[in-house]
Amino acid sequence: MSSPTDRPPARQRRRTRATRARILDAALRELGRNPDSSLGDIAEAAGVARRTLYTHFAGRAALVRGLAEDAVRAIGHAMADVSAFDAARGDGVEDDPASALARFVLTLWPVGDAYRTLIGLAPQDLGPDHLSELLAPARETVAGILAEGQRRGVFHAVVPPGPLSGAVEAHLLALLGTVNAGIWADDGSGAATSALIAAGVDSTTATATVRRLHAPGPLPAARRHH
Repeated sequence: MSSPTDRPPARQRRRTRATRARILDAALRELGRNPDSSLGDIAEAAGVARRTLYTHFAGRAALVRGLAEDAVRAIGHAMADVSAFDAARGDGVEDDPASALARFVLTLWPVGDAYRTLIGLAPQDLGPDHLSELLAPARETVAGILAEGQRRGVFHAVVPPGPLSGAVEAHLLALLGTVNAGIWADDGSGAATSALIAAGVDSTTATATVRRLHAPGPLPAARRHH
């Protein structure tokens, strides 16, 4: 059994975490610029030796898995921020479903924007099902919001909440794809408005709902954690 003296000193552990974070940051930049970037390119961009990169990640797939794990944590923190923000309001008033969906998209959009490179990399490097696993917590939350909205007559009921959630998700991923391609830029307001319209809210109400939530600026900021 290891003793306290066997553990790396705190300073070394911090340095190791900082190096790993720097590699992941460089990977996100380089793979976003060129999905075919080599590990050597990423190591150079991170300012580390290639052998240092390999001490943290055994290969490209492991590196992309590291990015995916980072994204999962960021999504979890963003979702927690939404819940904390709602609890901190303390007004006892539950969001109407349209506002809940808009708030969710506005809060998660920066995370999706930061990790949009994974949309293209996940099927190639992690397998076709990994992106679905990555998005599962958010998908479940959105399906719940859509189900409540359909019950109240806020969203259309042409398709059930699960498939409708998948359609809204695909729509948002397509929008992130256009951002990745440099075709479009958005701070989340356009995406949130578009998601409401896709769910069945008329464009005037959708625009007003997003403007009301987005303009004051107190929405919880998405955080990135390594």
